[in-house]
Amino acid sequence: MIQVALAAAVRTLPRGAGLAYEPKFDGHRLVVLRSATDVILQARSGRIVTSAFPDLAAAALQLPAGTVLDGEVVVWHAGRTDFALVQRRAAATAARAAVLAQSLPASYAAFDVLELAGLDLRARPYERRRALLVDLLLPLGPPLQPVPMTTDPELAALWYETLPASGIEGLVVKRLDQGYPAGRRGWQKLRHTDVRDAAVVGHTGTPRRPLALVLVLPVGTRPRSCRAR
Repeated sequence: MIQVALAAAVRTLPRGAGLAYEPKFDGHRLVVLRSATDVILQARSGRIVTSAFPDLAAAALQLPAGTVLDGEVVVWHAGRTDFALVQRRAAATAARAAVLAQSLPASYAAFDVLELAGLDLRARPYERRRALLVDLLLPLGPPLQPVPMTTDPELAALWYETLPASGIEGLVVKRLDQGYPAGRRGWQKLRHTDVRDAAVVGHTGTPRRPLALVLVLPVGTRPRSCRAR
């Protein structure tokens, strides 16, 4: 199991020298492991979800053997990412997944490369890993794509204000000289908050770690896709 890096929430945009900013996509965290013979897709929990995303698994066969990527799987619909559709893809049976791959194709927004051709890169600085990620994925094209990145805080602030219309949650901030903080909250995230009152009347998963909630919304409130965090 690959332990993924995590991010600590912040209330304001971090600024300073040596910082990089990436859009935070609203999808499912996904690790892509390309072995010498096949592809394995791992969720953040460690669960293997390869059968749910056969389109991404097929695309990842183009990667060199011994490559491990970290990123987010998203589904685009009507010009924006749709988290409910990602959930639908993730919950599909193997037979249903093949059908959904045609009608609701997934995209992979990669934001890190942990291994490349069998070489462990996690101790290398993010700036170097980012360059290797771009060199690796740009020639391949969709559905495997590197997330945008900037070192300009003003551009990052513009992204934060304008990209939510495309389904972007916010920003992730990383240090250029930082190794990959596996299993730790070594990154920072600035996320838009949409607070609404609702009554919880049911759930899936355990009470302490629910996977989904059944809510009763106030009259006149339109439902939106959400997830337990």
